[in-house]
Amino acid sequence: QVQLVESGGGLVQAGGSLRLSCAASGFIVSGATMGWFRQAPGKERELVARISNGGSIFYADSVKGRFTISRDNAKNMVYLQMNSLTPEDTAVYSCARSVSSIYKYWGRGTQVTVSS
Repeated sequence: QVQLVESGGGLVQAGGSLRLSCAASGFIVSGATMGWFRQAPGKERELVARISNGGSIFYADSVKGRFTISRDNAKNMVYLQMNSLTPEDTAVYSCARSVSSIYKYWGRGTQVTVSS
């Protein structure tokens, strides 16, 4: 059974950092394409970062240079290091697993709130 559980969200001041974690079970992250998404109130969900099974990485323009996606194959975890946070980064962040180019499995998400 595939499960994804996010952690690491919280309240941080602008300019601060957070590291989000996504614990995966039921599959091996090194063999999957994994994405971090976020959804702010009243806005559509957006893909923030993606790491493919081959290791290629994508970042949304809005986070490029500030966020870093990575995975720990030994722990079967995926991470999102977020630096230089701004209030515009406030959202619920979720990790997801892609299957045949469709994000089929999702975690419940973790709230990130950045105060000004």
